[in-house]
Amino acid sequence: MRITIFEDRAAVGAAAAEHAAAVLRKAIQEQGSARIIAASAASQLEFLDALVQSPGIDWPKVELFHLDEYIGLPMPHPASFCRFLQDRLISRTGIERYHFLNGLDDTANVIRRASEAIRSQPIDVAFIGIGENGHVAFNDPPADFDTEQPYITVTLDEPCRRQQVVEGWFSKLDEVPKRAISMSVRQILKSNEILAMVPGDRKASAVKACFAGEISPMTPASILRTHSHATVYLDHESAALLTPAELSTFQDAS
Repeated sequence: MRITIFEDRAAVGAAAAEHAAAVLRKAIQEQGSARIIAASAASQLEFLDALVQSPGIDWPKVELFHLDEYIGLPMPHPASFCRFLQDRLISRTGIERYHFLNGLDDTANVIRRASEAIRSQPIDVAFIGIGENGHVAFNDPPADFDTEQPYITVTLDEPCRRQQVVEGWFSKLDEVPKRAISMSVRQILKSNEILAMVPGDRKASAVKACFAGEISPMTPASILRTHSHATVYLDHESAALLTPAELSTFQDAS
């Protein structure tokens, strides 16, 4: 794993998009297609906006997998992750193959279909964020580092649910669903590359805990340190609590 640090969230998004576009172009050129995982979060906005404008990507040859979704939330809801991906990625690129996690369908069937699809071939690159509680996808602490199931049902902890309110997706805590479908930690780690975009001062404590402490289910994103092709994109605000000594283990900064 390596960490790169940029001036602000716009610079994080631009740099990560350049990296992502290069991965996609190479995969399409060498394999004829690319398979990606995409997160739905405020941390991804600048990145996705830059990515969809990147030249030379044959988007109809890209297959998209959904990272997580609330159980019981309809797609038209402003906080729906299906809607997020539809509005900010699919409709802007012409991606034709995508695997939504429908929060209103039978959960077991949704998980079965998505798991069968993602197991069929390797994932070229995963685009993810890190939550204020250190989660990856909706794997809140203590995260399950052991399950081999590609998708699982999870119960969201209160810090995770409060983050959704603070970011404006819901108006109050009671509106945030308590259960979700999430890609498992081990499935994320099976991606050939992982790009984690983590800007903003509200992520600084999670960044410190995950990358300066032990690798632990209590700091789920710490597991990224075991992946040889994971890149974490920080800005000065999210990196603020890391010391130079702590950064030196991972640093390849800009």
